[in-house]
Amino acid sequence: MLPHLAVWQWLLGAFCALAVGIAKTGVPGLGILVVPLMVLAVGDARLSAGWLLPMLCTADIFAVILWRRHAAAGKLFSLAPWVAAGMLLGAAALALPERILRTVVGVIVFLMMFAYLYRRLRSDERIPAHPAPYGVAAGFATTVANAAGPVMNLYLLGKRLTKEEFVATGAWFFFLINLTKLPIYAGHGLFNRTSLLFDAAMVPMILVGAAAGRWLVNQMSPRIFEVLVIALTFISTLLLFV
Repeated sequence: MLPHLAVWQWLLGAFCALAVGIAKTGVPGLGILVVPLMVLAVGDARLSAGWLLPMLCTADIFAVILWRRHAAAGKLFSLAPWVAAGMLLGAAALALPERILRTVVGVIVFLMMFAYLYRRLRSDERIPAHPAPYGVAAGFATTVANAAGPVMNLYLLGKRLTKEEFVATGAWFFFLINLTKLPIYAGHGLFNRTSLLFDAAMVPMILVGAAAGRWLVNQMSPRIFEVLVIALTFISTLLLFV
């Protein structure tokens, strides 16, 4: 039996599910825009994370399957120890007010973005991104603010990946990260019967979004893809200050 929600909550949730699917398979950066919309739909910022995470994991599975032949797994192996270090730093910093933590993450991402754009404007030859600063920043950001997306977008842009490799590698990264969050969220009681039934009802919309994201990637040129990723990274980072 479906949970009793207002029509507008179902419609907003369906839009979020569609956007999550698109973000995971074709338009990286769009996913973080869903976070404030889910807070509005659920009415509680803390509980909304529990409603959203299963949707993200479902979309991750579709993304990994759709792009399984394109993942540059080596990029993640070199990133893993640095992400772990960043998560430890983030765990130590969780005692600070959330507002301060989000501002710190936002400043870090903006500095990385300006450095990336500076390198791109200085030369047509991209300078590969070293995993240490990006891994630490991604681990810190995902721990304190669930905001590793902008950091990973910049890291993967700097690795000279094709757009297909970009999406596939990011899909594997977030699939593994989100899986580690499931027991943590469960331990904090963020899942319940209502949220899980809602998430199950959203699976068809996630699947439609995943197919749409795959189609969009195939239609975009590499240049348009890069510009879109940078623009969405900028917008999503601004949300950290709100």
